[in-house]
Amino acid sequence: MALSRVRCALTKVVLPAARPFSTTSSYAFESHHHMFTLDPSSQIGSCMPISMMRIGTLIHNIEINPGQGGKLVRAAGTSAKILKEPKASRHCLIKLPSGKEKLIDTRCRATVGIVSNPEHGAKKLRKAGQSRWLGRRPVVRGVAMNPVDHPHGGGEGRSKSSGSHGRTSLTPWGKPCKSGYKTGPLKRRK
Repeated sequence: MALSRVRCALTKVVLPAARPFSTTSSYAFESHHHMFTLDPSSQIGSCMPISMMRIGTLIHNIEINPGQGGKLVRAAGTSAKILKEPKASRHCLIKLPSGKEKLIDTRCRATVGIVSNPEHGAKKLRKAGQSRWLGRRPVVRGVAMNPVDHPHGGGEGRSKSSGSHGRTSLTPWGKPCKSGYKTGPLKRRK
């Protein structure tokens, strides 16, 4: 019922007729519209190879390899920036949202503009169930578990150590996760 009222109200609104003697406003609109149609690299939402874009263009949905499909900068409200002239060489320097600069092939395609919904990260979850709807499971501390479940488990009161007080933090699989313990691959020998 309410929708039909709105439709009736919209049909009754009469737009002012364009005056034939005032061409300045229509000319300004046409020239403004003409500027955007001349250069497709400035149109937001247009997808093209990076080689056709200019320095400083904000882009998203970037391919890593040509023809592979967009892989980088796809999260809500994110964008990357072209730092180096794409036409000069085979690779183009792009600054990602993390601040890292990456060389990407100029044949790779990207979309001009910023991904929509920038407020997504600031959204508050109302209750614990809402995070479960998103597929996030509860995080249980190791100290709250039993010794069979975690190296920090068990003991009287709150204690990570079972007996000796000098133990470091461990992962659920028993590997040290603090105190400068090296977890990455071994350094390559030169």
